[in-house]
Amino acid sequence: MTWEESYLGRVRTSVGDTDTLLFVGARGVIIDDQNRLLMIQRSDNHRWAIPAGAMELGEDMEQCAIRETWEETGLRATSLTPFMFDTSRTYTNQFGHTYQQIVMSFRIHTWEGELQRVTEESVDAGFFPLDALPGPQSALVDEILGDLATFEKTGKLVLR
Repeated sequence: MTWEESYLGRVRTSVGDTDTLLFVGARGVIIDDQNRLLMIQRSDNHRWAIPAGAMELGEDMEQCAIRETWEETGLRATSLTPFMFDTSRTYTNQFGHTYQQIVMSFRIHTWEGELQRVTEESVDAGFFPLDALPGPQSALVDEILGDLATFEKTGKLVLR
């Protein structure tokens, strides 16, 4: 689905560029059995990031994480656990659109399929050692990994 066809794209077109919109979405964090993180290089800004995106009408957050991970990598999550819920962030993207994010992060334990390095939303993808992640990165990668570490240590959902 294109940006224009997505729920958020249709809302943005309807209200224009200046209003702050709520962005409800999810991300999927995959760390393989070699302790490597799955990252994509986004097609819009060429930054390396964790697969994520906005919910569509009728989805729940888990379904969103599964769909976004699949759209951006070709991998379909089959077992996942929420570890972080964040409502504290407002940002303006490179197009001048401002959003207040409501995002849940999921640790994907198992998945199926074959990694697609290039999709409509990514120009590259791969698994990288945690101590040798590619750049430039999304500003949130380190924070997300820190939240996952906190969750794995405490067993408590990280709330922000």
